[in-house]
This record gives sequence, C-alpha cells and structure tokens, in this order.
Amino acid sequence: MELFIYLLAGACAGLLSGLFGVGGGLIIVPILSLIFSSLAFPEQHIMHMALGTSLATIIFTSISSARAHHGRLNVDWPVVRKIAIAIVLGTLLGTVLAASLQTAWLKAIFSIFVFAVATQLILNFTPNPGRQLPGLFGISLAGLVIGIVSSLVGIGGGSLSVPFLIYCNTGVKRAIGTSAAIGLPIAAAGTLGYILNGLNTPQLPAYSLGYLYLPAFAGIAFVSMLTAPFGAALAHRLPPHVLKRAFAVLLYVIGFKMLADMF
Repeated sequence: MELFIYLLAGACAGLLSGLFGVGGGLIIVPILSLIFSSLAFPEQHIMHMALGTSLATIIFTSISSARAHHGRLNVDWPVVRKIAIAIVLGTLLGTVLAASLQTAWLKAIFSIFVFAVATQLILNFTPNPGRQLPGLFGISLAGLVIGIVSSLVGIGGGSLSVPFLIYCNTGVKRAIGTSAAIGLPIAAAGTLGYILNGLNTPQLPAYSLGYLYLPAFAGIAFVSMLTAPFGAALAHRLPPHVLKRAFAVLLYVIGFKMLADMF
C-alpha cells in the first residue's frame, strides 16, 4: 500500500508539473507528511523529510515537464539563465533556515503560502500593461526570494515564479513553461541542502540520506517523469483563465488540509 501511494502521488505530481508549471510539491509534501506519520517516523523530522524528498522528486519532474514545454516553444530560456544563480543561492539559504524550524512552523508557513497564492489567482490581478521583466538585479532579487520560499515549503517554485512572470506580463502558458524549467535548479539545490543538513541527524529511519527518504523518492520520481508530458499537453489546450482558476482551487484544498493536520 505504501508503494502504491508513492506511485499515485508521482502520477499526480507529474500531471501538475506539466499542467501548472509547479514541481508537484504542493501535492507530494502533504501526502508524504501523512505517510511518514503513519509509519511512526520521529515527529520532529517528518516535515523536514517530506520537504527534502519532495524537492528530490522535482528534479526529474522538472526535466520531463520542461522538455515537454520546450517542444511547444513555451520556455523563455534567457529568463531561466538570468534567474538560476540567485535561485540556487536562495534555495540553499532556505534549507539551512528550514533545518532550524520545528515541523509545526513549517506546516504553518506552507499553509499561509498556498492561501496567499490562491487568493491572488482568484482575484485575477491584472498587471500594468507597460510592465516588463526587471533587469538583472531585479530578477536576481526575485530569484533569491523564490528560492528561499520554495525550499521552506518543498516546491519547485512554480507557485511563486508563475505569478511573478504573469505580473511582468508574460503570457500564462509561457509563464508555466518557463517556471517548469526554473524548477530544476531549485530542486537540485534544495535536495543537496536537505541531504547535507540532515546528515548525522539521530533517529532518522532506515534508507534515509539526510532528510531524503529513498523509497518514497524512487517511487514518486519514476512515475512523475512519465505523466508530466501529459500535463504539458493539457496546459497547451486549456484557456488561460481556466488554468488560473483550477490552480487556485487546488491550492485552497491543499492549504486547508495542511492546516487541519496541525490540530
């Protein structure tokens, strides 16, 4: 049953990655949190392991999703190159901060974050028509923030980078494709950070590499690579306003579920 849940989570994560440009962490983190609790993992390490494992799976999900969107010319590679270094630095800083926080704080941060993003999408904020992407300093600052927050909540950054790109008048589909590519440096740096910060931590379960739980990683990563291209194909066909609203509803559901698990 445990393996089946990992495979199902991977399928959902892959579809979401292709469809919305997110790494799937918004689904993976809550699921892993529940599974690790049922397996009686040490409470103080559950959220850290869910976040670290989620980011590791996003490495493969992002590659698959970015390739699919690239094939549809929906990735702005110059933006990806400009933001990548700041993204990596921010992500590594975030993993250090996360290692010092208790699980309850991480769950609260995760819930507040998804509510904020969902509300912004529901309100359908329309940016100034003349607004464009900032220069190197501005886009690096945005990358730093996206990296820090993404590592704290175990996502590939799409929940921040997609709204940021839309705010700068990037088309929704191109924002989703670019975000999928941005997810790779976030996931790689975040995985490294959680592994290093979790090494030599006492009471971690067997088959752990720092805060990375290898059985969950293997099951989720394999299936997510297969389903991400289907999500990208669906995103290419759906109207932009439908994508926005569907994404917002998904975020609200996940946020309320995470809050409920705290009580």
